[in-house]
Amino acid sequence: MPLAHFDGALAVVTGAGSGFGRATALALAERGATVVAADIDLPAAERTVVLAKALGPGGSAHRVDVADAGAMEAFAAEVKEAHRVPDIVVNNAGIAVTGPFLDTSAADWERILGVNLWGVVHGSRLFGRQMVDRVEALPNKPDKPNLGGHIVNIASAAAFAPWRSMPAYCTTKAAVLMLSQCLRAELAGHRIGVTAVCPGFANTGIVENGIFVGGDPAARELRRQRGRRALSMRGYPPEKVAERIVEAVIKNKPVVPVNFEGHLLRTLSRVSPSSLRLLARIPAP
Repeated sequence: MPLAHFDGALAVVTGAGSGFGRATALALAERGATVVAADIDLPAAERTVVLAKALGPGGSAHRVDVADAGAMEAFAAEVKEAHRVPDIVVNNAGIAVTGPFLDTSAADWERILGVNLWGVVHGSRLFGRQMVDRVEALPNKPDKPNLGGHIVNIASAAAFAPWRSMPAYCTTKAAVLMLSQCLRAELAGHRIGVTAVCPGFANTGIVENGIFVGGDPAARELRRQRGRRALSMRGYPPEKVAERIVEAVIKNKPVVPVNFEGHLLRTLSRVSPSSLRLLARIPAP
Protein backbone atom coordinates (compact mmCIF):
# COMPACT_ATOMS: atom_id res chain seq x y z
CA MET A 1 0.00 0.00 0.00
CA PRO A 2 1.29 3.51 -0.69
CA LEU A 3 3.18 5.11 2.18
CA ALA A 4 1.40 8.40 1.62
CA HIS A 5 -2.08 6.90 1.73
CA PHE A 6 -3.05 8.96 4.81
CA ASP A 7 -1.39 12.22 3.86
CA GLY A 8 -3.17 15.04 5.69
CA ALA A 9 -5.27 12.72 7.85
CA LEU A 10 -5.69 13.24 11.59
CA ALA A 11 -5.71 10.04 13.64
CA VAL A 12 -6.60 9.60 17.31
CA VAL A 13 -5.24 6.47 18.98
CA THR A 14 -5.99 5.51 22.57
CA GLY A 15 -3.64 3.27 24.52
CA ALA A 16 -0.96 4.67 22.23
CA GLY A 17 1.87 4.38 24.73
CA SER A 18 2.69 0.77 23.93
CA GLY A 19 1.64 -2.43 22.17
CA PHE A 20 -0.97 -2.25 19.43
CA GLY A 21 -1.59 1.44 20.11
CA ARG A 22 2.00 2.55 19.60
CA ALA A 23 2.48 0.27 16.58
CA THR A 24 -0.71 1.60 14.99
CA ALA A 25 0.19 5.23 15.67
CA LEU A 26 3.58 4.74 14.03
CA ALA A 27 2.12 2.86 11.06
CA LEU A 28 -0.33 5.72 10.44
CA ALA A 29 2.37 8.36 10.91
CA GLU A 30 4.62 6.61 8.42
CA ARG A 31 1.80 6.82 5.90
CA GLY A 32 1.33 10.56 6.36
CA ALA A 33 -1.12 10.94 9.24
CA THR A 34 -0.80 13.36 12.13
CA VAL A 35 -1.25 11.31 15.29
CA VAL A 36 -2.96 12.26 18.54
CA ALA A 37 -1.54 9.72 20.99
CA ALA A 38 -3.63 9.22 24.13
CA ASP A 39 -2.66 7.04 27.07
CA ILE A 40 -3.07 6.97 30.83
CA ASP A 41 0.76 6.94 30.89
CA LEU A 42 1.67 10.37 29.50
CA PRO A 43 5.45 9.79 29.19
CA ALA A 44 4.75 6.66 27.14
CA ALA A 45 2.40 8.62 24.85
CA GLU A 46 5.03 11.33 24.50
CA ARG A 47 7.59 8.73 23.48
CA THR A 48 5.18 7.50 20.79
CA VAL A 49 4.88 11.04 19.42
CA VAL A 50 8.68 11.40 19.33
CA LEU A 51 8.88 8.21 17.28
CA ALA A 52 6.01 9.37 15.06
CA LYS A 53 7.84 12.60 14.28
CA ALA A 54 10.79 10.57 13.01
CA LEU A 55 8.47 8.81 10.54
CA GLY A 56 5.94 11.45 9.53
CA PRO A 57 4.19 14.66 10.54
CA GLY A 58 4.26 13.82 14.26
CA GLY A 59 1.40 14.87 16.49
CA SER A 60 0.61 15.44 20.15
CA ALA A 61 0.40 13.39 23.34
CA HIS A 62 -2.39 13.47 25.91
CA ARG A 63 -2.95 11.79 29.25
CA VAL A 64 -6.45 10.30 29.25
CA ASP A 65 -8.21 7.64 31.30
CA VAL A 66 -10.65 6.30 28.70
CA ALA A 67 -12.92 4.97 31.47
CA ASP A 68 -13.54 8.53 32.71
CA ALA A 69 -16.47 10.01 30.77
CA GLY A 70 -15.65 13.59 31.74
CA ALA A 71 -12.00 13.20 30.82
CA MET A 72 -12.93 11.74 27.45
CA GLU A 73 -15.38 14.57 26.75
CA ALA A 74 -12.67 17.12 27.54
CA PHE A 75 -10.18 15.21 25.40
CA ALA A 76 -12.50 15.07 22.39
CA ALA A 77 -13.21 18.79 22.67
CA GLU A 78 -9.49 19.55 22.98
CA VAL A 79 -8.66 17.52 19.88
CA LYS A 80 -11.27 19.37 17.85
CA GLU A 81 -10.14 22.78 19.12
CA ALA A 82 -6.40 22.20 18.79
CA HIS A 83 -6.60 20.30 15.51
CA ARG A 84 -9.97 19.50 13.93
CA VAL A 85 -12.36 16.58 13.68
CA PRO A 86 -10.28 13.41 13.34
CA ASP A 87 -10.47 11.27 10.22
CA ILE A 88 -9.47 8.06 11.99
CA VAL A 89 -10.13 6.99 15.58
CA VAL A 90 -8.59 3.81 16.97
CA ASN A 91 -10.16 2.83 20.30
CA ASN A 92 -7.36 0.55 21.42
CA ALA A 93 -6.89 1.03 25.18
CA GLY A 94 -7.53 -2.21 27.01
CA ILE A 95 -6.66 -4.28 30.06
CA ALA A 96 -7.01 -7.94 31.04
CA VAL A 97 -8.58 -9.50 34.11
CA THR A 98 -7.77 -13.19 34.40
CA GLY A 99 -9.28 -15.67 36.82
CA PRO A 100 -12.54 -17.35 37.82
CA PHE A 101 -15.80 -15.43 37.67
CA LEU A 102 -16.56 -16.11 41.34
CA ASP A 103 -13.21 -14.61 42.36
CA THR A 104 -13.64 -11.49 40.20
CA SER A 105 -14.75 -8.64 42.42
CA ALA A 106 -17.17 -5.86 41.55
CA ALA A 107 -14.21 -3.47 41.50
CA ASP A 108 -12.41 -5.72 38.99
CA TRP A 109 -15.52 -5.77 36.81
CA GLU A 110 -15.90 -2.00 37.02
CA ARG A 111 -12.29 -1.47 35.97
CA ILE A 112 -12.31 -3.79 32.98
CA LEU A 113 -15.74 -2.63 31.83
CA GLY A 114 -14.57 0.98 32.23
CA VAL A 115 -11.51 0.56 30.04
CA ASN A 116 -12.42 -2.17 27.57
CA LEU A 117 -16.07 -1.31 26.95
CA TRP A 118 -16.82 2.19 28.22
CA GLY A 119 -13.56 3.44 26.70
CA VAL A 120 -14.76 2.24 23.31
CA VAL A 121 -18.23 3.67 23.91
CA HIS A 122 -16.82 7.08 24.88
CA GLY A 123 -14.40 7.24 21.96
CA SER A 124 -16.96 6.07 19.41
CA ARG A 125 -19.75 8.29 20.72
CA LEU A 126 -17.78 11.50 21.07
CA PHE A 127 -15.66 11.34 17.93
CA GLY A 128 -18.44 9.65 15.97
CA ARG A 129 -20.68 12.62 16.71
CA GLN A 130 -17.97 15.00 15.51
CA MET A 131 -17.60 13.03 12.28
CA VAL A 132 -21.34 12.97 11.62
CA ASP A 133 -21.67 16.70 12.30
CA ARG A 134 -18.82 17.38 9.88
CA VAL A 135 -20.49 15.36 7.13
CA GLU A 136 -23.84 17.05 7.66
CA ALA A 137 -22.29 20.52 7.60
CA LEU A 138 -20.62 20.11 4.21
CA PRO A 139 -22.22 20.04 0.75
CA ASN A 140 -22.29 16.54 -0.74
CA LYS A 141 -21.36 16.62 -4.41
CA PRO A 142 -22.21 13.47 -6.40
CA ASP A 143 -18.76 13.36 -7.99
CA LYS A 144 -16.96 13.92 -4.67
CA PRO A 145 -18.99 12.38 -1.84
CA ASN A 146 -17.97 13.35 1.66
CA LEU A 147 -15.96 10.70 3.45
CA GLY A 148 -16.87 10.97 7.09
CA GLY A 149 -13.99 9.01 8.60
CA HIS A 150 -13.28 5.64 10.13
CA ILE A 151 -13.53 4.19 13.65
CA VAL A 152 -11.49 1.12 14.59
CA ASN A 153 -12.34 -0.72 17.81
CA ILE A 154 -9.84 -3.26 19.09
CA ALA A 155 -11.70 -6.34 20.24
CA SER A 156 -9.97 -9.73 20.46
CA ALA A 157 -10.12 -13.31 19.28
CA ALA A 158 -11.61 -13.80 22.76
CA ALA A 159 -14.74 -12.09 21.40
CA PHE A 160 -15.50 -15.27 19.44
CA ALA A 161 -15.02 -17.81 22.19
CA PRO A 162 -15.85 -18.31 25.89
CA TRP A 163 -13.13 -19.35 28.32
CA ARG A 164 -13.59 -20.20 31.99
CA SER A 165 -10.30 -18.55 32.90
CA MET A 166 -11.14 -15.13 31.39
CA PRO A 167 -14.88 -14.44 31.76
CA ALA A 168 -14.50 -10.70 32.28
CA TYR A 169 -12.12 -10.20 29.38
CA CYS A 170 -14.13 -12.36 26.98
CA THR A 171 -17.33 -10.56 27.94
CA THR A 172 -15.95 -7.08 27.29
CA LYS A 173 -14.40 -8.03 23.97
CA ALA A 174 -17.58 -9.73 22.75
CA ALA A 175 -19.42 -6.54 23.64
CA VAL A 176 -16.93 -4.45 21.65
CA LEU A 177 -17.44 -6.70 18.63
CA MET A 178 -21.24 -6.36 18.79
CA LEU A 179 -21.10 -2.62 19.44
CA SER A 180 -18.86 -2.16 16.41
CA GLN A 181 -21.25 -4.03 14.13
CA CYS A 182 -24.24 -2.03 15.38
CA LEU A 183 -22.33 1.23 14.96
CA ARG A 184 -21.20 0.27 11.48
CA ALA A 185 -24.82 -0.13 10.41
CA GLU A 186 -25.81 3.21 11.96
CA LEU A 187 -22.95 5.27 10.50
CA ALA A 188 -22.79 3.74 7.03
CA GLY A 189 -25.17 6.39 5.67
CA HIS A 190 -22.70 9.07 6.73
CA ARG A 191 -19.82 7.29 4.94
CA ILE A 192 -18.16 6.55 8.27
CA GLY A 193 -16.61 3.12 8.40
CA VAL A 194 -16.42 1.04 11.57
CA THR A 195 -14.14 -1.96 12.02
CA ALA A 196 -13.71 -4.45 14.86
CA VAL A 197 -10.17 -5.85 14.88
CA CYS A 198 -9.79 -9.16 16.73
CA PRO A 199 -6.17 -10.14 17.39
CA GLY A 200 -5.16 -13.44 18.93
CA PHE A 201 -2.07 -13.84 21.07
CA ALA A 202 0.49 -11.09 20.45
CA ASN A 203 3.62 -9.92 22.17
CA THR A 204 2.34 -6.90 24.12
CA GLY A 205 2.37 -5.84 27.76
CA ILE A 206 -1.21 -6.94 28.44
CA VAL A 207 -0.12 -9.80 30.71
CA GLU A 208 2.42 -7.67 32.53
CA ASN A 209 -0.24 -5.05 33.26
CA GLY A 210 -3.12 -7.48 33.75
CA ILE A 211 -5.12 -8.16 36.90
CA PHE A 212 -4.94 -11.76 38.15
CA VAL A 213 -7.62 -12.98 40.56
CA GLY A 214 -8.13 -16.24 42.45
CA GLY A 215 -5.58 -18.24 44.38
CA ASP A 216 -2.80 -16.96 46.61
CA PRO A 217 -0.22 -14.33 45.54
CA ALA A 218 2.34 -16.97 44.59
CA ALA A 219 -0.15 -18.76 42.35
CA ARG A 220 -1.16 -15.50 40.69
CA GLU A 221 2.45 -14.57 40.03
CA LEU A 222 3.09 -18.00 38.53
CA ARG A 223 0.16 -17.52 36.16
CA ARG A 224 1.53 -14.13 35.18
CA GLN A 225 4.93 -15.62 34.42
CA ARG A 226 3.37 -18.39 32.35
CA GLY A 227 1.28 -15.90 30.41
CA ARG A 228 4.30 -13.70 29.77
CA ARG A 229 6.28 -16.70 28.56
CA ALA A 230 3.46 -17.90 26.30
CA LEU A 231 3.20 -14.53 24.54
CA SER A 232 6.95 -14.36 24.15
CA MET A 233 7.07 -17.84 22.64
CA ARG A 234 4.15 -16.99 20.31
CA GLY A 235 6.27 -14.11 19.08
CA TYR A 236 3.55 -12.30 17.12
CA PRO A 237 4.62 -8.62 16.97
CA PRO A 238 2.16 -5.75 17.43
CA GLU A 239 3.43 -4.25 14.19
CA LYS A 240 1.69 -7.02 12.25
CA VAL A 241 -1.58 -6.18 13.99
CA ALA A 242 -1.03 -2.52 13.09
CA GLU A 243 -0.65 -3.51 9.43
CA ARG A 244 -4.04 -5.21 9.55
CA ILE A 245 -5.58 -2.14 11.18
CA VAL A 246 -4.24 0.12 8.44
CA GLU A 247 -5.51 -2.28 5.78
CA ALA A 248 -8.92 -2.40 7.47
CA VAL A 249 -9.25 1.38 7.28
CA ILE A 250 -8.23 1.48 3.63
CA LYS A 251 -10.58 -1.34 2.62
CA ASN A 252 -13.35 -0.50 5.13
CA LYS A 253 -13.55 -4.03 6.50
CA PRO A 254 -16.23 -4.80 9.11
CA VAL A 255 -14.46 -7.50 11.17
CA VAL A 256 -10.77 -8.39 11.01
CA PRO A 257 -9.54 -11.52 12.79
CA VAL A 258 -5.76 -11.42 13.16
CA ASN A 259 -3.28 -14.33 13.15
CA PHE A 260 -4.02 -18.05 13.24
CA GLU A 261 -5.97 -18.22 16.49
CA GLY A 262 -8.13 -15.26 15.52
CA HIS A 263 -9.18 -16.93 12.27
CA LEU A 264 -9.58 -20.33 13.94
CA LEU A 265 -11.84 -19.11 16.75
CA ARG A 266 -13.97 -17.06 14.39
CA THR A 267 -14.44 -20.08 12.13
CA LEU A 268 -15.29 -22.38 15.03
CA SER A 269 -17.77 -19.85 16.39
CA ARG A 270 -19.64 -20.17 13.10
CA VAL A 271 -19.35 -23.86 12.24
CA SER A 272 -18.97 -25.57 15.62
CA PRO A 273 -19.89 -23.43 18.63
CA SER A 274 -20.28 -26.60 20.70
CA SER A 275 -16.56 -27.30 20.31
CA LEU A 276 -15.79 -23.85 21.72
CA ARG A 277 -18.00 -24.55 24.71
CA LEU A 278 -15.98 -27.69 25.38
CA LEU A 279 -12.67 -25.86 24.97
CA ALA A 280 -13.92 -23.20 27.38
CA ARG A 281 -13.80 -25.75 30.18
CA ILE A 282 -10.02 -26.08 29.99
CA PRO A 283 -8.49 -24.29 32.98
CA ALA A 284 -5.58 -21.90 32.67
CA PRO A 285 -2.19 -23.65 32.88
